[in-house]
Amino acid sequence: MISCSQYDYIEIVCTYKYPIRVIKKSGDSIECIAIDTCINSERVECIKVTQSGAEIAIVLNDICELEVRAENPHFSKVCFDD
Repeated sequence: MISCSQYDYIEIVCTYKYPIRVIKKSGDSIECIAIDTCINSERVECIKVTQSGAEIAIVLNDICELEVRAENPHFSKVCFDD
């Protein structure tokens, strides 16, 4: 489970629809645009993103690092610790 302060970063990227890079704990890297938060079919909290025109849900607990790929006044990168 991510902390409230980490969840705030998810909300920021979704509010502003920022282009982001998500690095998962598995090492996979996903370049996408943040849209919203959601609950998947397994009732797990996710971030909904678009990648190449398709919407996908990334489980929040699978995220290792989140990087904003656009200039902004909020943050550029955050690491999600266990």
